Amino acid sequence: MTAYVIFIKDGVKDPDEMAIYAEKAGAARGDHPLTPLVFYGDITTLEGPEAEGAVVLAFPDMAAARAWYDSPAYTEARAHRFKGADYRVLLVEGV
Repeated sequence: MTAYVIFIKDGVKDPDEMAIYAEKAGAARGDHPLTPLVFYGDITTLEGPEAEGAVVLAFPDMAAARAWYDSPAYTEARAHRFKGADYRVLLVEGV
């Protein structure tokens, strides 16, 4: 069953760290079977707190999503995201 990793960017703290994250996160895709569905497009908040940005990645299943998220390459990348911005990240199983 398809799984989705949803990133909600609440605010940037350090643009330099985010630049490093962007470079490393792109490289961390490797041969993982992910499909970007949303990548920082225009946002209209209908409910809840405003967000600066959003990304939705689709994976074949929860195991594939976790394999990417827990991979050494993405683990290294996300360390820069933690320093660079406040995010909420969700892993959601589709229907």
